[in-house]
Amino acid sequence: MQNKFLLFFTFLLISFYAQAQFAIRYQVAPPKPADSIDIAFYSKKKFWEAATQNFGLNMAIWGFDRFVMKEDFAYINMHTIKKNLNGGFVWDNDQMGTNMFLHPYHGNLYYNSARSRGFNYWESGLFALGGSAMWELFMENEYPSINDIIATPIGGLSLGEVLYRTSDLVLDDRREGSHRFGRELAAFVIAPTRGLTRILNGDAWRRRSTTGKQFGVPDVSVEVSAGVRVLELKGEILDKGVGAAMDVNIEYGDRFSDENEKPYDYFTFKSNLNIHSSQPMLSQLNIIGRLYVTELVDTKNDFLSLGFYQHFDYYDSDTISDVSGKIPYKFCTPAS
Repeated sequence: MQNKFLLFFTFLLISFYAQAQFAIRYQVAPPKPADSIDIAFYSKKKFWEAATQNFGLNMAIWGFDRFVMKEDFAYINMHTIKKNLNGGFVWDNDQMGTNMFLHPYHGNLYYNSARSRGFNYWESGLFALGGSAMWELFMENEYPSINDIIATPIGGLSLGEVLYRTSDLVLDDRREGSHRFGRELAAFVIAPTRGLTRILNGDAWRRRSTTGKQFGVPDVSVEVSAGVRVLELKGEILDKGVGAAMDVNIEYGDRFSDENEKPYDYFTFKSNLNIHSSQPMLSQLNIIGRLYVTELVDTKNDFLSLGFYQHFDYYDSDTISDVSGKIPYKFCTPAS
């Protein structure tokens, strides 16, 4: 009896401390409006610098594909360019991860080259469209893709604005030394072409009296959860269905406010990352960004607003093991 009680107590203790998942919810900082000095300083539009950076970005990626990776599609000449211009757009069947995530991420790089040089959401989207068109028409020996010319700029709008605003949260032009370097490095990892712009302009080390934040400190809450993910049990023995997983959920802005009407003044972000032998590292990414809002009802007891939202949804999985030899799901809507 004593041994059974001890075993039961031990089980409860282990269950309490070794939970399958733990979560942390944290509000980043008290909200604070942006400084007009910062907005004016970083709002100067620089067209040729943004266009040149996107041109250089395409050339650098093409050079890597052609001379390092030696990809077949990267062998281009005047004949392939003429063929693309005359042949028109077709639908391609590349892998979902390539078409539906990497292409939108590429669009985000175009987008932030312009966004970090004073252009707004819609204007930066035109740069993403231009960069994508250059790649599709000139940088591959395959016919330009209909789905890529849609997913790259539109998905790039969504990913680009979320990453631009996220990088804005960590930057602080008042800092110096290692603290400043750490913030600049983090912003570069989050939004690489914004980080590159800051290096080229000297903003990455220029000390100013204000933070440089374009959006001040918005109302942001972050929830991170991590733990063990078990997908399959084979009898009493764990098969390949065991690994680690982490969820990151972000709510940015006030969903009930109609005072901030710029695109993505309010958005939600949700992602699922895996360290798992049988599953992709990125298995889920959801973004809902508000593009426009208008107030319909505002009384003492009731509030109603109408909003238009952009959606980016990505779900990916792979075969769990030989026991369950089917891919559970693959689904993505980068332009919605």
